[in-house]
Amino acid sequence: METPKHTCMKLEIPVDGSKTEPVFVKGTWHPTRFDLSITDGLRAWTCHATEEEVKERASNWDQTVSNYIDLAERYLGFQQPGSVYGFADAGNGCKRLSWTFEKEGTKLEWRWKCQPSSDSKKTTAEVLDFLMDANIKLSEEVVWKTQSFDRLKLEAEKCLVQSEKLSSEKAQFESEVYGKFVNVLNSKKAKLRDLRDRLSKQATADQLPEGDDEESTDRTESFDEESDEEAEKNSGASSKDVPGSSKPRGRKRK
Repeated sequence: METPKHTCMKLEIPVDGSKTEPVFVKGTWHPTRFDLSITDGLRAWTCHATEEEVKERASNWDQTVSNYIDLAERYLGFQQPGSVYGFADAGNGCKRLSWTFEKEGTKLEWRWKCQPSSDSKKTTAEVLDFLMDANIKLSEEVVWKTQSFDRLKLEAEKCLVQSEKLSSEKAQFESEVYGKFVNVLNSKKAKLRDLRDRLSKQATADQLPEGDDEESTDRTESFDEESDEEAEKNSGASSKDVPGSSKPRGRKRK
């Protein structure tokens, strides 16, 4: 079984076209029916919409029972802007509660007849008790939400301070790390330049002796070649001039 919902609203009913009088409408909403308790502070009225009545009204308006209940709760739970409410005499002390709404561009009006309460004092007290309980609950909720907001605000301020501190420490750490990194990088660059210069000088030094050796080797080879030719010439000339250089003469055998 579903728990019924309760609503209560204050209506300003026009009177004589120049002033308004307040009435309080308390609704108790069930899945297939509803009850209304209405008071102006002095007198009270009630309306008990039965399941059969609600079903008949919903059928006349081509609606389901649940849709009819939801729409009635919407307009009797909270005063809707643009809707014209009425609480007119219906004879024999009865009142007719009415409200208007638009559907598909057509302005419609719903009416429910309210009977005089058998105990106006009790009905009025029930409405006032409900308003007081609702006000207490609302006040408690406001206090609780205010406290929660204050706690969240305090936590947010703490988080902000912590965030700023962490951000500052992060910036300082990055600055120190980047500074050390730059120093190390510059040192590495200097060592690389020094090593490159040393390698360049060593390569230059290694190339110079090789060129001298080739030149000296070429000179030696040419000198040796000339010496051999001159030696042959000199040896030829020497052999002619030297007496013992002729062929030996041998004896003839008999």
